[in-house]
Order: sequence, then C-alpha cells, then structure tokens
Amino acid sequence: MSSNDKGIQGHTLSLALRRAYLALHRETDNALVQIGMTANQFVLMAALAESDTVTQQELAHRTDSDANTVRAMLVLLERKGWIIRAANPSDLRARTVTLTSDGEKALEEAWRQSGPIRQSLSIELGPKNAAEIVRLLAIVRGVLSRSPSAGSDGE
Repeated sequence: MSSNDKGIQGHTLSLALRRAYLALHRETDNALVQIGMTANQFVLMAALAESDTVTQQELAHRTDSDANTVRAMLVLLERKGWIIRAANPSDLRARTVTLTSDGEKALEEAWRQSGPIRQSLSIELGPKNAAEIVRLLAIVRGVLSRSPSAGSDGE
C-alpha cells in the first residue's frame, strides 16, 4: 500500500469518527433543547452523577475535557441551579461540584429525552456490534492519548 493510500485511509477514518461524533452531538442537542441543556452539559452532569461530590479538575479528567471549558460550563449550570460549586475543604485552590435536587431532576429528564437516540443506536447496532465499537473507540482513544498533541484540548 502506498503512503498516499495510507493517508487517504487515515483521513477517511478521521472523517468518519468526526461525522459520527457530530451527528450524536447534534441529535443530543436537539433532544435536550426543550429542557435548556446541551449535549456537553449532559455529559458533565452524567459524569457528576457518578459521585456525590467531585472536584472540577476530576470532572474535567472524567470527561476528557479542557479544565477551562468545564469551568465555563459549570458556571452556566450553577446559574441554572443544577449544581453547586464550593471551596474544597482539603484544598482551598480547588472547587468541588455537587448536583442539586433540581439538577438531578434535569438530568433524569435529559436521560428520558435522549433515550430514543440510545435506543436507535442499540437496535441498529445490536449488542455485539455496540460492544465492538466501544472496544475499538477505546483503542482510538489510547492511540490518540499517546500522540504528541494529546492533552492540548480534550474536547
């Protein structure tokens, strides 16, 4: 295979990954617009729901997002009353984040509103293909995490 063929395949793979991500992002944004939540906010809130309280830095790490971007989104979520940010008692430079009861309700509604997207993917792919895609995407993430530019903007 020539180096040009390899470049085309790499571009095709990159473009396919981008198109799939953007399609999922767009559909999720559309599903959540009625409750005033974005796909990115949904990801943060779902990651936050995995624990009672986490630091902003841990939330950025869990979502593979840029810490400054996470901070900006958390400010918006706090204004909506969906989260509370507070000083971390063990590290005054850090901030902890907790879902409020209104945030829990908003997250439950977001899961309901975005359910048809997940259901369509599950039906179309089937469990075996879905598991294989998750496995392959973990490989993609691992390869890209080792690249020299990894970590410059985790979005």
